[in-house]
Amino acid sequence: MTGQDGFDHLRRQFGTAPSEPPPWLAFVVDDEPGMRRLVSYALRELGIACEDYPSILGMVAGLARRHPDLILLDIGLDGSDAIDAFRVLDEQQFRGHIQLMSGRDAVTMERVKQAGIHRQLKMLPILQKPFRAAALRNVLHQLTQDLLAEPEAAPAAAARPAPPRIALADALQYNWLELWYQPKVDLQKKALAGAEGLIRARHPAHGVLSPASFLPGADEASLLELTRFVMTSALQDWHLLARTGHPMPLAVNAPVTALMGLAIPALIKEHAPKTPRWPGLIVEVTEDQIVRDIPLVQEIATQLSLYNVGLSIDDFGTGYSSFARLQQFPFRELKLDRSFVNDCATNATNRNICQTVIDLAHRFGAKAVAEGIETKPDLATLHQMGCDQGQGFLLARPMPRDELASLLASSAKTPVQPVAALR
Repeated sequence: MTGQDGFDHLRRQFGTAPSEPPPWLAFVVDDEPGMRRLVSYALRELGIACEDYPSILGMVAGLARRHPDLILLDIGLDGSDAIDAFRVLDEQQFRGHIQLMSGRDAVTMERVKQAGIHRQLKMLPILQKPFRAAALRNVLHQLTQDLLAEPEAAPAAAARPAPPRIALADALQYNWLELWYQPKVDLQKKALAGAEGLIRARHPAHGVLSPASFLPGADEASLLELTRFVMTSALQDWHLLARTGHPMPLAVNAPVTALMGLAIPALIKEHAPKTPRWPGLIVEVTEDQIVRDIPLVQEIATQLSLYNVGLSIDDFGTGYSSFARLQQFPFRELKLDRSFVNDCATNATNRNICQTVIDLAHRFGAKAVAEGIETKPDLATLHQMGCDQGQGFLLARPMPRDELASLLASSAKTPVQPVAALR
């Protein structure tokens, strides 16, 4: 996608007139006045509006007015640092990208970047100081092209309204909920291997809503009913999807507390497919929930296994579970957390962690699944490391059930239909 194509994409997506420039905004946060001027000038040359601040305090004042699409942030500031900035941006739920700038050593810079990644911030490759104006312009030009090429590029400065909030209880009562599916790909065979069910709400006024609109603040009773809904839906949807010629396993997410309250045997007996072709259901539980009560989760996992329902440990690598205790779980998958998958092609630390988790999964006879794959270099690296499956925007986005069925039906015309990104 060229730069102009990227801008046209944004205009189409947000309905702006062709003559209107995309409302991009960047913050430059650096305590050196000369550096702020240099970076700001380079940004304006690219047609990007910018505001510059000498401190975190100034940045906070700017965030009170509007959120930028990009923040260029010096690691060390007078009286504060990038870690302080990360805490503020996390609290503000900042969703733009962060470009670190520093003259510090590579190890320190990488540690600071990882601190941002662990807070789910979108961290870009570090810009090493000192740099010349021409080099800076080249970096910023490439950066803007990459951001514009993102499938869901959306200017934060366009003053988008906050996502609407609805009660989960209402979504359940009025039947607004539906299960969408994100395909999972066999990275070795280069073919569809399954799908993860992701909950959405189709509101009569607001349209399709993500979980951020209805999960925060939900009560335990509603979460229990939600878990019943997603498990039942996945079991029933399997029939429709299998008729396309792909009897592949489906996965759903569930909190441990909800699994405790469900009558698993009765639910499976009533809704599970009565055919030997059914590969079973996968239930994803995050690692941080597992470490809170390992014996309890072990009990739940054992009960699930009696009914051909396997456990997947989601966001693996963030919960600090004991490797020795893993052998007590009859789990089918280890899912690599997206913070480690991101930049695994260029980041030695992330690459080593991914390789360790992949090897660990194989030692326990389980599959390693990478989530959040967004770039081809990361995809190629995971393939080379022997990762079994992957999912992410590069491969396929979440889609309604019927759309997935159509995709599967079309791919069933040939014995093995390679996924486009893997060709």
